[in-house]
Amino acid sequence: MGGFFGITANYDCVQDVFFGVDYHSHLGKARAGMAAVSTELGFQREIHNIENSPFHTKFDNIAGRMEGHAAIGCISDQDPQPLLIRSKFGNYAIAIVGMIANSEALAESLLSKNGVIFQGMSGNRINSTEILASLIEEKDTVEEGIRHAQTLCEGALCILLLFENGHLVCARDKNGRLPVTVGKNKSGYCVSFESFAYEKLGFSPFKELKSGEILDLCPTGAKVLFEGYTKKKVCAFLWTYYGYPTATYEGVNVEMMRVRNGEIMAESEKKNGTLPEVDYVCGVPDSGTPHAIGYAHAPAKPLQDPLSNTPLHGQEALSLQIRRREKRSRR
Repeated sequence: MGGFFGITANYDCVQDVFFGVDYHSHLGKARAGMAAVSTELGFQREIHNIENSPFHTKFDNIAGRMEGHAAIGCISDQDPQPLLIRSKFGNYAIAIVGMIANSEALAESLLSKNGVIFQGMSGNRINSTEILASLIEEKDTVEEGIRHAQTLCEGALCILLLFENGHLVCARDKNGRLPVTVGKNKSGYCVSFESFAYEKLGFSPFKELKSGEILDLCPTGAKVLFEGYTKKKVCAFLWTYYGYPTATYEGVNVEMMRVRNGEIMAESEKKNGTLPEVDYVCGVPDSGTPHAIGYAHAPAKPLQDPLSNTPLHGQEALSLQIRRREKRSRR
């Protein structure tokens, strides 16, 4: 999966972006990066492998050295990012969430054109973020370039750009499978994959992008570059597994959705006559716990922690043994 976070504001926001990216650590365990821009230092960028050391550890000192009135960062399970790009649109940093399913075909098509080259990677792979940047460059404006890239790319692809003037341009994937949320405070705006990340940093909800919507943000305002589409195909696994419990997608809280999923499972089994006789309902942490709560609630079954180190004693242990004997005798 992966996640990104960015801020454009009238204060040095690097530390806030550091924490905002760290709040997305549950979405990826491979690579992470940050990019910031300031009037004095220009662009600063760092990318690191986080397979053996978490984002917070790798980037704590790095974030302390960076400075800027605008910054972005990302957690990724795939390619190193954000990338720094020098182009006809100026210098910018780019990060994506999602996957380009037809990246090889797009790369071959781009390489067949005069002057297009890519940096090589292990296994003869090409960084998907670099492919996306090349597609954006084929059009006359950033908005047209993003729409062009979203049309050609198969799969779900959310985009975050940081420009030298401090503007952020964000875009949600054309089918609305993955979320892009925007927060606001008195100093500026932020872009986040997970809504709870900006709420923990004092931002209030501003909007959740529609499918394919493109938004240009600066400290003083937000401008819609493309309205997007009303239809969407949201990835249900965000609620089921990937999402953080306090995150909200399409106005629905992740934890509450998981509890309701458990209730629906039990109600369906009860209706079909397949609800099993059990001593306890247990959920494996973390995402399995609210599912178990909902499943236990619907048929009024007792809930138990399956990973508890506390043994059963006295009457509780005796009652469990009696129920097990009764169950065996009925078979």
